Amino acid sequence: MTDPKNLAKEIAKVLDEKKAVDIVAIETEEVTIVSDIFIIANGTSNTHTKALAEEVEYEIKKRLDIDPDHIEGRATGWILLDYGTMLVHIFDAESREYYNLERLWTDAKRLDLSDVLTAD
Repeated sequence: MTDPKNLAKEIAKVLDEKKAVDIVAIETEEVTIVSDIFIIANGTSNTHTKALAEEVEYEIKKRLDIDPDHIEGRATGWILLDYGTMLVHIFDAESREYYNLERLWTDAKRLDLSDVLTAD
């Protein structure tokens, strides 16, 4: 079993490698029973958003031999990959602004991803 923070960092690394925008990780274990960590990012188009989700699924399977429990929203502007303790939310820009998950979880701590994200 992979530690949720290590999994979060690996997922963030994959998203960063594929040029996802505004990648954040929110530690939710203190504020919800749904998951330990949310990863939130967005793509620059619908095609990019779908490609990001596919790349996370593929690379995490290849690197850590972990499959998501399930995936929702492949045909929408909000794709959710459920890794049990980790929920990965990949939005198009408009949907991310509309749903504004960061605002809903302002009480939760942010996981520092500075060691895995490259600055552009």
